[in-house]
Amino acid sequence: MKLKLKIAVLACAVWLTVCFLLYTEDRAAAADQRHPQPSGLAAPQSANGFAPPAVPLRRDTPANGHSKTKFNLQAGPEQGGGVLAAPREPDASAPGEMGRAVVLPTNLTVETKKLVDDGWLNNAFNQYASDLISVHRTLPDPRDQWCKEPGRYRTDLPPTAVVICFHNEAWSVLLRTVHSVLDRSPPPLLQEIILVDDYSDMPHLKRQLEDYMMNYPKVRIIRAPKREGLIRARLLGAAAAKAPVLTYLDSHCECTEGWLEPLLDRIARDSTTVVCPVIDVIDDSTLEYHWRDSGGVNVGGFDWNLQFNWHAVPEREKKKHQNSAEPVWSPTMAGGLFSIDRAFFERLGTYDSGFDIWGGENLELSFKTWMCGGTLEIVPCSHVGHIFRKRSPYKWRSGVNVLKRNSIRLSEVWLDEYAKYYYQRIGQDKGNYGDVSDRKALRKKLNCKPFKWYLDNIYPELFIPGEAVASGEVRNLGEGASTCLDSPARKGDLHKPAGLYPCHRQGGNQYWMLSKTGEIRRDESCLDYSGTDVILYPCHGSKGNQQWIYDAQTKQIRHGSSDKCLAITESKQRLLMEECSMSAPRQRWSFENYDPSKL
Repeated sequence: MKLKLKIAVLACAVWLTVCFLLYTEDRAAAADQRHPQPSGLAAPQSANGFAPPAVPLRRDTPANGHSKTKFNLQAGPEQGGGVLAAPREPDASAPGEMGRAVVLPTNLTVETKKLVDDGWLNNAFNQYASDLISVHRTLPDPRDQWCKEPGRYRTDLPPTAVVICFHNEAWSVLLRTVHSVLDRSPPPLLQEIILVDDYSDMPHLKRQLEDYMMNYPKVRIIRAPKREGLIRARLLGAAAAKAPVLTYLDSHCECTEGWLEPLLDRIARDSTTVVCPVIDVIDDSTLEYHWRDSGGVNVGGFDWNLQFNWHAVPEREKKKHQNSAEPVWSPTMAGGLFSIDRAFFERLGTYDSGFDIWGGENLELSFKTWMCGGTLEIVPCSHVGHIFRKRSPYKWRSGVNVLKRNSIRLSEVWLDEYAKYYYQRIGQDKGNYGDVSDRKALRKKLNCKPFKWYLDNIYPELFIPGEAVASGEVRNLGEGASTCLDSPARKGDLHKPAGLYPCHRQGGNQYWMLSKTGEIRRDESCLDYSGTDVILYPCHGSKGNQQWIYDAQTKQIRHGSSDKCLAITESKQRLLMEECSMSAPRQRWSFENYDPSKL
């Protein structure tokens, strides 16, 4: 009997020992997931010492400047093929801390260079540099002192759900986004983080991500059963959220200290206010965090191609405020980063479910916010960094012009008689844009204002093509009278000298408009003269270098600030500015379709 008892006790002890060993092994494996290895990074063997136009980007930190850190790094795989884990706790001297740039050496090994190139190919940003940076890295505090004053925000702020949609996002970038929210949001205000996986197929976004996030009870992962695109993925996140306020972020962002309270404060004061943070630039190559103070804040606009753009805060808006850090009205939002009262979002009909993938949803939400009783603001006290990629690394089915289709739906529902200006640019073949009757019915039910009200009251700076004093070609009347002003107006063509070309009467680069305020425009690009070349520059609406006065009698185009006249060289190769002379035929111009009654 005693022998049997001893055997039983011994068996139990062995069984408990085995269970303990298995448990510790599982814990170690889970820890490996919680302290992740950046995917695809060859370990350094030694590492010593680690957007909008009007205002230069701030690159300094409050303490000691925003220096770039170069690596003395010979990259290569660790023994056994391991990878370098980003440090869990930030070190002041570590790569990327305080938003510093990570500058890789030029003498990378062939293997490491391939990893760098693959990171760019898969993500359209430098994943290798990102993987060297802690997922908890420190950032400068870009807020004005006004934002930090005691009592600035209400104490009864509503909690929010932060919805982050992703598709095949890089591991370190996604984790840094999540941790910046967790680390810099007051716990009572952060009810949940909802990660919406839009049908990713990369292994690190499957079980590895789930195991990692098990340590963070506020984080939930929602999986789309098929590729939905950004718009419908966001709707999945909204449907899963329980908080009274929804906050949307992209999956390659970093939130700074104090980012959340200013947004929720505006919604707490008025639930129909939709708010956006200032979007700072995280460099796609070095991951350097660039920020600007409240004096450099821009607001959103759009052009008649229905493309979003940034412009300076109008003077009429500045006059409403005593401090530049106060929230400012914005005609439109960029669309990736914003907070909105959940009930108000639902009352507005959320997003148009007929929109496909992405594109145009930001303008639709902007227009109906303003036209249906709400307000849209940029909040300078809230800063969130964003990696701006120069291309999309994701592929979609070919043969579908998604942006055009979405924009036509937007035009049909919200633009009223002004939709014609968009159709003039794309042609009258609208294709199959689906049924919009339910969206029109929603607009009627909400008793939304006309688009003309929006243009008159919210975005009076937008140039209306139908109000142009002249449109068409701008022809020089010098020898032969066969030379016209000719310039493309794409983003890459700005800041370059405006050109000349034989007149062809086919519009295109020779289609110009003369505004009532004296701008010679190609949509949102204007002729600009600051003392050297006559260039194309984004229209700013402040006259100055962009004011031109056309005299229909003398046919001269006089520059407002310099009082010189626009002319062409004798070779007809370029524009120049000269002292005005009645006897100089090269200073004489004709505007097609000139109507002085519109002045």
